[in-house]
Amino acid sequence: MIATEHIINIDKPMDWTSFDVVRKVRNTTKIKKVGHAGTLDPFATGVLIIITGKNTKRQSEFMELPKTYHAEIVFGNKTDTGDRTGTIVESSPVPELSEAIILEALAEFKGEIQQIPPMYSAKKVNGQKLYTLARKGQVVDRKPSLVTIYDIQLTSWSSDQVNIRVNCSRGTYIRVLAEDIAQKLGTLAHVKELQRTAIGDYRIEDALSIPEFIEKWKSSTV
Repeated sequence: MIATEHIINIDKPMDWTSFDVVRKVRNTTKIKKVGHAGTLDPFATGVLIIITGKNTKRQSEFMELPKTYHAEIVFGNKTDTGDRTGTIVESSPVPELSEAIILEALAEFKGEIQQIPPMYSAKKVNGQKLYTLARKGQVVDRKPSLVTIYDIQLTSWSSDQVNIRVNCSRGTYIRVLAEDIAQKLGTLAHVKELQRTAIGDYRIEDALSIPEFIEKWKSSTV
């Protein structure tokens, strides 16, 4: 049964914004207080914690939990968004790679690192969301943020792409990490696929798709 004071683990669909999921849950349940604990980019999929009722007061608690992502990074082209939805703004040859070279580069990102938030992000500068400015063609100075990469593993690779699993802190941008990894390897990159597989103990294996959530809600209110 799904209660009005529930914490719901949703598998966010591709091309939905995180607020699209909040809106769907709110419209389905008629619960007034509905929020989420950690934005996912529209092109990304995976674990999105939806909080309702009094649990919305616990938003920061959930946002502080470590997050795990699986990312497919393609080398050679940089896009304005840092992912496959953007426009290619720069290209670069891809050097000959080996597993040893890739692992050496990945190892440099373990621990605390500095990241400059991307223009296409929900982070605010002077009260304005960066993606709003980016869509107007504006680029503003952004202060680097300190984030922590608890673990980064290579799951597969080819001559022009890598697949990695990253366990990281709040505020980590995988798109920025991909570009920084590419820079270490002497090339450019963007993220082709991104899935958040866990937030703390909330895992993708237990997440509900939108149709599953709707069905479960309907059955719990009969």
